[in-house]
Formats: sequence, C-alpha cells, structure tokens
Amino acid sequence: MASPEAIRFAEVISRTTSWSLSFYPQPLLNLRRRSTSGCTPAFPFINVFGFISYLISTTAFYTSPTIRGQYAIRNPAAPTPTVRLNDLVFALHAVLLSTLAWSQFSHRIWGFTQGPQSVGTVMWGIATGCVLAIVLMTVFVASRPYFGYDPAGWAWIDVVYGIGYIKLLITVVKYVPQVHTNYTHQSTVGWSILPIHLDLVGGVLSVLQLIIDSQLQGDWSGLTGNPVKFGLGNVSVVFNVVFMLQHYVFYRKARLTEKEPSGDGAVDDERRRLLDRRQTNEP
Repeated sequence: MASPEAIRFAEVISRTTSWSLSFYPQPLLNLRRRSTSGCTPAFPFINVFGFISYLISTTAFYTSPTIRGQYAIRNPAAPTPTVRLNDLVFALHAVLLSTLAWSQFSHRIWGFTQGPQSVGTVMWGIATGCVLAIVLMTVFVASRPYFGYDPAGWAWIDVVYGIGYIKLLITVVKYVPQVHTNYTHQSTVGWSILPIHLDLVGGVLSVLQLIIDSQLQGDWSGLTGNPVKFGLGNVSVVFNVVFMLQHYVFYRKARLTEKEPSGDGAVDDERRRLLDRRQTNEP
C-alpha cells in the first residue's frame, strides 16, 4: 500500500497540473476564433488581481522568516505552514497566464473581434476596495506596539492573511460575470468548458492535499491555519458545478445549434462582397 507521503506527492502533482492546464483552453480558443465574443473581460481582469494577491501571500508564508515564525507561535501543534513550492510556482504561472488572457481583449494588441469591453464598475470597485483595506490594515499593524512583531496581537501575519483573503473574495465573485453572461445569452458558445473540468479536479485535489497534510502532521489546525487554500478549493467546486449545468443541461441546445462566429472580419467581408457581386451579375 502506498505511503501517505507518496499519496500526497501524487496529489500535489495532479492538482498543480490540473489547475495550471486550466488557464490554456480559453486563450487558445480565442486565438483559434480570433474573437473574444462569448467571454467577459471582468473574469481575467479580476483573476489577475486575485492571483497577484495569492502570489504575495504564498511567497510570504513560504519564504518570510517573520511570517513563518508568527505562524509557528500561533499554531504550536503544527508549526509549519501548509504552503509548498508547487503553490508558489502555480501562483506565478497563474499571474502570467491570467494577464495573457486579459490582454486578448485589447484589439490593439491582438486584433481580435471583440466581445464586451467593459470590466464594470463593480469589479473596479472590488479591486479598489481591497487595495484600500490592505493599506489601512498595514498602517494599523505598523502603529501597534512592537511594530507588528508580536504575534499575540495584531501582527504582520494578519496582513498576509488579509491579502490571502482577497484571493478568496475574488474567487467568490470572479465567476459571477461569466455565469451572468451565459445566462443573458442563454448560451455558452465562445466559452470553453475544458478549464472548468480541470479546475474542478484541481479544487477537489487542493482540499485533499490539506487533509493529507493535516493528517501527516497529526493536527487538523492545518485546515484552519490555511483557510484561503481550503476556501479556494471548495468555492471552485461549487461554481464549476454551476458552469457544467449551464453548459451541459440548461443551454445545451443552444450550444449544439448555434454557429460560432469565425472572428475573421476580413474573410467575412470578402465573402459578403462575393455574394453581392454574384447577385448583381445574375439576370
């Protein structure tokens, strides 16, 4: 029988691979169609912001002696944060691919046929509010006794937790615009379901990794000590189920009958000119 360490290693590789691969299908579909119609720019925009937050919090828990020391004092039964190198690599990869996906909504850069262009005041408001909240928290912690280095009170680890919670908040809200877009169009044409399959696998395995890590450490505070990672996995699973219902159940007929736009404006224009010329020449 495989050891718990071997099981955890296999789970880590599978989860990281699944989540990492989930960033590719939509940009590749947009590239093939040369169009972003059917997608909303709010998703990649807020995704970039969220994964930058996740990268900062993950880097702090993995590399900062101050944060790791404060974590150990607050969690003496399991003093090592349940953050691994694969989490750091995944976060960096996610920032880069999310930025690429967002850039595809720029006609100047890619020349694609464009879908919706506005990110929306709600998403801008959420991003601005999160930044202001972290700034205020940083000022508050810096003004406390011992300049935030006393883990018994408000400390720098709380700022890092706050940055991590931004990613959790964004994960809750980032799917909503695409769910609404699919509902408004009563269709999922132009939107790739493959990332949802991969994201679902990654979400399930992410929660499983935390459970295995906590079991190996003999203490279940690893779940409460890393609420962001635990929450991300569960929220992703819920929204992935919603997307699958939209794609395979609610709007299945529209997906099977609606023809996707080619996205190639030049070809479409040339086709129309040829048809007009043929009709003109007909007796």
